[in-house]
Amino acid sequence: MNRIDRLTGMILLLQSHRVITAEQIAAHFEMSMRTVYRDLAALGEAGVPIVAEAGVGYSLMRGYHMPPVMFTEQEAAALFMSGEVTEQIADDTLRGALRSALLKVRAVLPKERQDQLNRLKHAVGVWLNPRSKEDNHRSLMPLQQAVAHRRCVSMAYNAGSKGVITSRIIEPLGMMFYAREWHLIAFCRLRQEFRDFRLDRMVRWEVLTERFMGHENFSVKAFLESSLNEHAVLPTTVCFAPESLDRVRREMSCPDVKEEVLPDGRVRMEMLAYSQEWLVGWLMSFGRHVEVLHPPELRQQMRDMALHIASRHEA
Repeated sequence: MNRIDRLTGMILLLQSHRVITAEQIAAHFEMSMRTVYRDLAALGEAGVPIVAEAGVGYSLMRGYHMPPVMFTEQEAAALFMSGEVTEQIADDTLRGALRSALLKVRAVLPKERQDQLNRLKHAVGVWLNPRSKEDNHRSLMPLQQAVAHRRCVSMAYNAGSKGVITSRIIEPLGMMFYAREWHLIAFCRLRQEFRDFRLDRMVRWEVLTERFMGHENFSVKAFLESSLNEHAVLPTTVCFAPESLDRVRREMSCPDVKEEVLPDGRVRMEMLAYSQEWLVGWLMSFGRHVEVLHPPELRQQMRDMALHIASRHEA
């Protein structure tokens, strides 16, 4: 990144934060503190009204805004690709806002950039195949706003395994998309602990006017990593036929998969499974192209399900 681009990026970074420290700026641009101070001084000399508060950080004087920034070809293409990916995992509430935002971006691009994006639109596609159907939740934007405005949510939740529906009031702290589902991370007042709620299991929900306090230092990513590590307690070894590998690698959501090609051409995979319930159904969909080697209980579950299916199809 050349200096002009970096200085422009620094103004945008300052504009997007109420206050930011020199250390955060250095980390963002991966540069030294000395360079940060030199660039801040250069911006000040150029007339950019930067406010420095000792022990607090830097900010732009209230009311200052940069003129519209023109996108490079790479930036415009990156925005387009991000939009294509988000389209696949969004519901109508988020998809509509996304399309409106991208339309505004396209409107300020020169004709040459617009033509490039039009060519990309017909040449590039994304298909993530999330498990939930669109009708299962039209809640992304309202719940995202509840997170942003720190509003409590009342809901009826189906825990899944036992099918018991409980009424809860939660304090939503973040949203994550993983394992092909949207999840709401929140503090549950019923259980008095932080929980991970799947949106497709929220039978009914309502954003309340009540605001919650606290949890300022809570990190959604740290919670999720800790939670997944805690529950990733099912070491699994599976053999797949070569003809199924493309689909396996496309759909698998387990982390740290180790692969080994066997003499017969099959591929043995060692993985950590988060959900045994999901894993059984997914593995069964491969039919004769899959064999579970470990653990014994998963192997038995596969056998029981296969026998049950066979009994349903007896003459």
